[in-house]
Amino acid sequence: MKNLVLICLTLVFFTSSIAAQPPDVIFTGGRIVTVDQQFTIATALAIRGDRIVLAGSDSDVQKLAVPTTRKIDLLGKMILPGLIDSHVHATGAAVYEFDHPIPEMETITDVLEYVRRRADSLEDGQWILLNQVFVTRLRDQRFPTRWELDEVAPNNPVAFRTGPDAALNSLALKLCGIDKDFRITDGQPGRIETDPETGEPNGIIRSAGRFIKTDNPDRNPDATQQKEALRKLLADYNASGITSIVQRSADESAVQLFQSLLDDKQLTCRTFLCWGINPTGEWKDVSEQILTAARHPAHEYNNMLWVRGVKVFLDGGMLTGSAYMRKPWGVSTIYSINDPDYRGVLNIEPERLFEVARLCLQNDLQITAHAVGDGAVHTLIDAYRRVNEELPVKDRRPCITHCNFMSEEAIESMKQLGIVADIQPVWLYLDGKTLHRQFGNERLTWFQPYKTLFEEGVMVGGGSDHMQKIGSLRSVNPYNPFLGLWTMLTRLPRWTDQPLHPEQIVTREQALRFYTINNAWLTFEEHEKGSLEAGKLADFIVIDRDYLTCPVDEIRSITVEQTWLGGQVVYEKSQPE
Repeated sequence: MKNLVLICLTLVFFTSSIAAQPPDVIFTGGRIVTVDQQFTIATALAIRGDRIVLAGSDSDVQKLAVPTTRKIDLLGKMILPGLIDSHVHATGAAVYEFDHPIPEMETITDVLEYVRRRADSLEDGQWILLNQVFVTRLRDQRFPTRWELDEVAPNNPVAFRTGPDAALNSLALKLCGIDKDFRITDGQPGRIETDPETGEPNGIIRSAGRFIKTDNPDRNPDATQQKEALRKLLADYNASGITSIVQRSADESAVQLFQSLLDDKQLTCRTFLCWGINPTGEWKDVSEQILTAARHPAHEYNNMLWVRGVKVFLDGGMLTGSAYMRKPWGVSTIYSINDPDYRGVLNIEPERLFEVARLCLQNDLQITAHAVGDGAVHTLIDAYRRVNEELPVKDRRPCITHCNFMSEEAIESMKQLGIVADIQPVWLYLDGKTLHRQFGNERLTWFQPYKTLFEEGVMVGGGSDHMQKIGSLRSVNPYNPFLGLWTMLTRLPRWTDQPLHPEQIVTREQALRFYTINNAWLTFEEHEKGSLEAGKLADFIVIDRDYLTCPVDEIRSITVEQTWLGGQVVYEKSQPE
């Protein structure tokens, strides 16, 4: 825990040395939501360098000013701490549209129109690839068939992929060697759907993406272009009010991209990185991946860039019907599940999961695992409990990523062991209707139970799992934090008019903590950021309305007027001429 001690010592040194020095900037006449322990609302804020000197009354802050102090009148506007996204995939998302833009798609008609336009722009025989347009998020809630894809792209192979599943047109099936006589014989999961009358593949394949062999016609960015795309994405995060992110499943190339921006003073989001590892195979190879992260130069604490976590993938997803559940999913047309005993996919054996967790926590690395279903959540908790018998885990804050389906027992265990979680509220908004149709209301009792988690004192924070596109509302998994806040306050899935378990709605204070101080706790930095208190980093945003008193439906429309990172403006909304 040496890094946490270093953070605390730095804060003590700063607080004692700054008190006698005048601020560089003061803000007065506003509503400063400090998110301190008492949730104090101040009217003024003083900054020196990259730190906060004081959040207090106008008169107390003005007393600190000297002739060289810059004075800003907020004219009644609100300041919040900089918002933190606990789960992004920024490096990949930044270049997702490098070759061409991908429109938003809500229906099969939208999908087919995109494929038609791609066929018109490509030469015959070139592949048309479309990834991560989840069928459970389409109004039709189904895949396009081979014949629909044939109609709009008869001369191009098409692969529409969503996680482990895909839809192929006739030319793609032919090139992949999949016909009515094809059989899966490698002993791994998978199913080729067929037309019940002819026995011919209908183009939809389940858990068998390994049989799809494609060529990508898209242009790929070079290192300079990747860096510029990441810079632009981080700037859009800033425009959305985000000042810190957690990059999940990072590798050396991702670390170098962020480091290059930091070296050029262009890194505008503080970045906590989780090293992605493959936990299968020989233990010596797995352990070496973990120790590589522990030995990495960026594992030494830096409040701008810190390799501090490790991530593995424990189960599948709720969007693809592969999350690992304690009870069977149930036969489903949405997910094409015909086995009444099917519970989803568990990717890591419990013994290996325990070994990975133990080695990470022994080496000052926060372990987290993608765990969506309640079966996966319980499996991960069991691994952490085993580690705790040898090594106390509470201060090491082992994490659960996603943690969507929970239980009373899981919450109690998380509380006892100090397990933290990063959760994506926008999934409730985007996918609540589909989940309700699949599982029913009772089984969703413990789906993202925000209020219970707060009441029980389990430390959880909010993220987006932003995967593709730049644009806070047009991205796959929108990263606009105000949409996330609104979702926590309404629990209203899109395309519905009834909230999903409204008894789990939280207060505005609790929701804001979710995206600020709670997320700082998740990254061991609650003494550095997440609230506006003396000695902490001066990361904050100025917003266009009062988050605490405006009508709840206006919260999702809040816009950011300024974003400050370490006492410097990194975003300012342009004013109309």
